[in-house]
Amino acid sequence: MSHSADQITAPRPSQTAAAPAPVKSQKRQGRRWLTITLFLLPALVLFGVLVLLPMLLAMYTSFFDWNGLGGRPTDFIGLENFQRLLTDDIFLGDLKRGGLLIVLSLLIQLPLSLGIAMLLNQKLRGRGFYRLLFFVPYVLSEVITGVLFTMVFSPNRGLAEHIFGWFGFDDVGSTWLSDPNTVMYSLFFVMTWKYFGFHMILYLAGRQSIPNELIEAAQVDGAGSWQAFRHVTLPLLGPTIRISIFLAVIGTIQLFDLVWVLTGGGPLHASETLAVTMFNDGFRRSDIGYASATSIVMLLISLVFALGYQRFIMRRDIEGAITVMQDKK
Repeated sequence: MSHSADQITAPRPSQTAAAPAPVKSQKRQGRRWLTITLFLLPALVLFGVLVLLPMLLAMYTSFFDWNGLGGRPTDFIGLENFQRLLTDDIFLGDLKRGGLLIVLSLLIQLPLSLGIAMLLNQKLRGRGFYRLLFFVPYVLSEVITGVLFTMVFSPNRGLAEHIFGWFGFDDVGSTWLSDPNTVMYSLFFVMTWKYFGFHMILYLAGRQSIPNELIEAAQVDGAGSWQAFRHVTLPLLGPTIRISIFLAVIGTIQLFDLVWVLTGGGPLHASETLAVTMFNDGFRRSDIGYASATSIVMLLISLVFALGYQRFIMRRDIEGAITVMQDKK
């Protein structure tokens, strides 16, 4: 009986070996979080210094009448800068002009990019060269693009004037940037030339991710090219199109350098955007408080659009991406 009692009470080797396992697991988990923290820390510091801190400073200075000189702002005026924005014709005009550029981008620029992407997806001789050719404008900086089209639309010696002169429209191309009625359309033309290649590449990548078997199956069932595109290709390109629209709208809201180099916001504020007005108020008129209020409004517009767009438009795309990641795990 004593021998059997020893067998019952004696610890098993497997039990003694399994005891340190939770401690090792905790140490391994701690090292993992330490590694993640060390890798994220530089990015978090840069984000805090270059993004969060300027945002907080802009929020703070927007409540003051401050010219940026003489140390910290002291003339507190509350919400007067924001009330002033609501009655400022230039600011309200910026909203209208930004809305015009967004509408034109959605109706012309993005469909043009989609059409060229579908064309270059076909088996064409030299299509690799054409893809590169159409994408090159996006690689150029906005400053170079602005200087280039300043010369194109230049009076007396610009390329646009010569081209329109061949068709009998003298002095048309040279007035596009100096006429308040045409300057926004000229600006949109330059924007389209600059950015359509980027959206084309997005659509082309999205199209190449669609299996050709689906298109062939639709054609076997009697669908023509247009029907296959409308009922098969276009719905499957939905996530790519929604991302493209999101980037186009956010980019238009923040548009600055191309406008600044091309027109400087003129003539008579006819091509100013929110970012250009903010720069003029802050650095040319030394009204930092008012410029900060403009920047906060830009932030709110971008934030409301981004959150609303992701909540109501891109919700299924985000949920689908999360589901795919969970399935892979």
